Amino acid sequence: MDEDWKPLVNSDQNSESSDRRDSTDFLDCKAKRPFHVEPKNIVKDDLRERVSSEASILNSRLHYYSRLTASSDRLLSPPDHVIPQPEEIYIYSPLGTAFKVKGGDGASKNPSIVTIFAIWNTMMGTSILSIPWGIKQAGFTLGVLILSAMGLLTLYCCYRVLKSPKSIPYIDTSDWEFPDVCRYYFGKCGQLSSLVFSLVSLLGAMVIYWVLMSNFLYNTGKFIYNYAHNISDPDFGSNTSVICPYQLHNSSMDISITSNNTSDALFHFWWSKTNTIPFYLIILLLPLLNFRSASFFARFTFLGTISVMYLIFLVTLKAIQLGFHLEFHWFHSNDFFVAEFRTLFPQLTGVLTLAFFIHNCIITLMKNNRHQENNIRDLSVAYLLVGLTYLYVGVLIFASFPSPPFSKDCIEPNFLDNFPSSDVLVFIARAFLLFQMTSVYPLLGYLARVQIMGYLFNNSYPSFFHVITLNIFIVAAGVLMAKFYPDIGSIIRYSGATCGLALVFVLPALVHMISLKRQGELKWPSAIFHSLLILLGIANLLGQFFM
Repeated sequence: MDEDWKPLVNSDQNSESSDRRDSTDFLDCKAKRPFHVEPKNIVKDDLRERVSSEASILNSRLHYYSRLTASSDRLLSPPDHVIPQPEEIYIYSPLGTAFKVKGGDGASKNPSIVTIFAIWNTMMGTSILSIPWGIKQAGFTLGVLILSAMGLLTLYCCYRVLKSPKSIPYIDTSDWEFPDVCRYYFGKCGQLSSLVFSLVSLLGAMVIYWVLMSNFLYNTGKFIYNYAHNISDPDFGSNTSVICPYQLHNSSMDISITSNNTSDALFHFWWSKTNTIPFYLIILLLPLLNFRSASFFARFTFLGTISVMYLIFLVTLKAIQLGFHLEFHWFHSNDFFVAEFRTLFPQLTGVLTLAFFIHNCIITLMKNNRHQENNIRDLSVAYLLVGLTYLYVGVLIFASFPSPPFSKDCIEPNFLDNFPSSDVLVFIARAFLLFQMTSVYPLLGYLARVQIMGYLFNNSYPSFFHVITLNIFIVAAGVLMAKFYPDIGSIIRYSGATCGLALVFVLPALVHMISLKRQGELKWPSAIFHSLLILLGIANLLGQFFM
């Protein structure tokens, strides 16, 4: 009789659950959820009223299952149809009244269309600028095939990440992320490796942002200077609206250096893409990284969608203006066209690994989906949209690049560099991307700080000294890369292949195989397929260094 008055929600149980997560003997935490009553049985505004007799019957049923789960037989845990969904949870008082939980997860659920475009917007990053270059490195035909295949492979691995928490029996994994799953299967080493490789992708993105912001700031300033001084762009060495920076940089004539105008020489001395601009950005961005909260910068994330839509418009317009220039040479290149199948294809796979990378946050994104039963469908549709966007931009830029007079090898890792700084439409794209990246960069720095400081000190802001020291190292990495190695194609493929090795290929495949083995359901076709995924991730990383 003494146990009848005990509350159904026990704070001690919640505190103990975190200590017992690693034990498979821990009973299903669904039995510890607050009591559920159908909406028709909920009292409205008068708290003195009592729920109906049907609610009392449900209450007795829950007590019945609670007594059964006190035994050691896990099969006596409450079945799923007795336990409500989280968005339908109600708290039942032993006095007979029931209250619906307000402001819970159910209040912030998104429809499928919002979830799909949230995934699309999250994946649409700087990699889109390097897709045409990646297709050129692999060859047009092979590049399109690889892009399609990598989209399917990364989608499957992302599906395995999404399903991984649900494969763990007898433990409530509703609030788990993939690092928690890795800790369950591999201990603290697994959790640490997941966090480290997640940080690789995050810090790699910050380095790429710094290089691109230096590029966009340089070209934006150059456009304004030339327009103010009525100077024609020296990049126009031909009658086309496209340039080949590779040929210009290797030309024996440097118009900016040989110019007799002292003011022009002074401008180019102080406004250098690699020597001065990366350092100017420190003045603007380093103070922003030290903000305690990133809520202000999170308001500008919508600019990413606008930037991508403008890039699609720009690519479409340029393709219409330039027309298509294609010739198919299957295995041998000539002066203007590259072979359809090239041995440099691992460079494209490295870029695509980062381009399709969302595995470290997919569980969080999908938690907000209103219809959880549609998660797999919505994830597949989002990947399809991302793949079609990459194909559209990559194919149009590659096909419309004028050959002759230029070779397809002139396509730059940032395809905007193939347009002169005096191009007004491209100037708008660069200025827009510069503003968007300037607002997103502090947000990335905040996420990196939360992960690093949270792991080391259990506090995202231990002190100003700790934060400024970390931010100086992050900024220094971006400045050094922008000055000495401003090749975003290579930075993207190296960081993509590195973080993808663990979070895209190895860890999801291992988690799935171990889960099946513990359930006695691992078959040799599945073992072979997932082992090949691991080998593919290793080959993808090694290929970046040998191709």
